[in-house]
Amino acid sequence: MHRHRSRVLLALACCAVLGGCGGRAADTPLLRESFDSGDTYTRDIDASPAHACEAARRALLGQGYAITRAGTDSVEANKNFQPREELHEQLVLRVSCAAHGNGRAQVFASAVQDRYALKKSPTSASVGVGALGSVSLPFGGNDDSLVRVASSTVQDPVFYRHFFERLQQYLAPAAPGDAAR
Repeated sequence: MHRHRSRVLLALACCAVLGGCGGRAADTPLLRESFDSGDTYTRDIDASPAHACEAARRALLGQGYAITRAGTDSVEANKNFQPREELHEQLVLRVSCAAHGNGRAQVFASAVQDRYALKKSPTSASVGVGALGSVSLPFGGNDDSLVRVASSTVQDPVFYRHFFERLQQYLAPAAPGDAAR
């Protein structure tokens, strides 16, 4: 009896410890957001906001992105990937360009990666039969649909550094003879 009680108490203690570890709100990425002074997502550019956003648009086009929205102060583009047969990924990059004094721009970039999986669901048809009601009959077919299974902001500083380096290349003054091409 004493041995059984000890095992039960030990099991309850283990459950309490494991339960306390799994549900702590402080472990979520939302509460770990630091708003530190890092410059991962922003750069000061020696150009007007309109010129900086045009350079961003061209940089994205040059890397195979489809432009979904473009203006003098913002650009949004996406690019699709299919790493495996039943997995689809989409990268959406949003760029905002704001005046930052003396003809300069501050450019902000943020990318979101969405992951989709192919889900199959069997199809069936319902047939109404007078007093019996409706009867559902499977026909053996499948409907395929992409379902979003994950979404996250890209936080890789190297990704953003490469984007801003490409943007700078489109801001560089044209060399003599480039206009003739």
